[in-house]
Amino acid sequence: MKIARSLVAMSVVSGLSLAGAAPVSADTIVKIGHAGPLTGSQAQSGKDDERGVQLAINELNAKKISVGGQPVTFELVSVDDQADPKVGVNVAQQLVDEGVVAVIGHYNSGVSIPAARVYNDAHVVMITGASSNPALTALGFPYVFRLATNDNEMGARMADYAAKALKAKQVAVIDDRTAYGSGVADVFVKQAGKDGLNVVAREYGTDKSTDFKGILTRIKAENPQVVFYGGYYAQAAYLARQMNDLGMKAALVGGDGICSPEFAKLSNNALDNRMFCAQGGEPLDNLPAGKTFREKFKSTFGADVDTYAPAFYAATLVIAQAMQKANSTSAPVFSKVMSESAFDSMLGPVKFDEHGDWVHAPVTVYRLTGGKLEPLAAQ
Repeated sequence: MKIARSLVAMSVVSGLSLAGAAPVSADTIVKIGHAGPLTGSQAQSGKDDERGVQLAINELNAKKISVGGQPVTFELVSVDDQADPKVGVNVAQQLVDEGVVAVIGHYNSGVSIPAARVYNDAHVVMITGASSNPALTALGFPYVFRLATNDNEMGARMADYAAKALKAKQVAVIDDRTAYGSGVADVFVKQAGKDGLNVVAREYGTDKSTDFKGILTRIKAENPQVVFYGGYYAQAAYLARQMNDLGMKAALVGGDGICSPEFAKLSNNALDNRMFCAQGGEPLDNLPAGKTFREKFKSTFGADVDTYAPAFYAATLVIAQAMQKANSTSAPVFSKVMSESAFDSMLGPVKFDEHGDWVHAPVTVYRLTGGKLEPLAAQ
């Protein structure tokens, strides 16, 4: 597997000196990994996350920070996991072999879960800004952290929203059989029962499905007011267009996997005002530094923020803060500081619980309106 590298600001000071001059020591090079889907149907998300890490590293190098009195230069090593668990394990080992001390990633829960063991066994810190399946932190690995909201929060929130805000009585559920999709769907179904919703159908696709008409024809006969989709935005867009083609009036709801601006583009805005999703964190423009971040992102990359670039950016800066507090760039040392300390971030205060989960992670519900995701409520 070829590793795509982005070497950032290689400002290494030469250790050679002129005769009679005092020797000048070189900066310590600290390699930070990023892993996510950089090709395929989820490439938009993977590139968005990678850019968040890149932007943070650019800023750290511009500040010329020191750790334990030693100047450091951060170097990004980015790999494509293709949203595939087997590939994810392989590139995780490649990052370890490359000498990274921390990895910001992965995007997909189904990739993060098996890759986490590789990092943990190698004593490399892994912090994801997106993978939401609770099974990731349930592994109990001390080197694994999540700067995102888990599915127990997002799946339950959307069941509550379907029952209380959308006043639904009957719901249908489809998932893509990935660790993320099935996990968030299972939570939705469980909470739906508590909320008095009748789950009239439970159907399955894959993370590569494009034809949902057979599934939707069966679901339509049950007359649900809401269809919950556990999966990612590319497949959800096909689903939305085919719901529209079949004349279904149900709303489409889902977790953060479908909560992307790309959904509206790929679905031709088929379900305007009838698509709702949950995303971890508060809306970017509501954060004190959010608008500045959006402007810097656009000016640097010529692209708009998609979904999780802010979380991957914040996670990278948390790693740097932990190193400075620990006075060490050694993962076994600064990982302990990550477990024990609180950090400031653009997203708000960050503290991790004993499992590596973000304490009091907020959730926001969005509605697709006029082709844009508009925030409705945060908690």
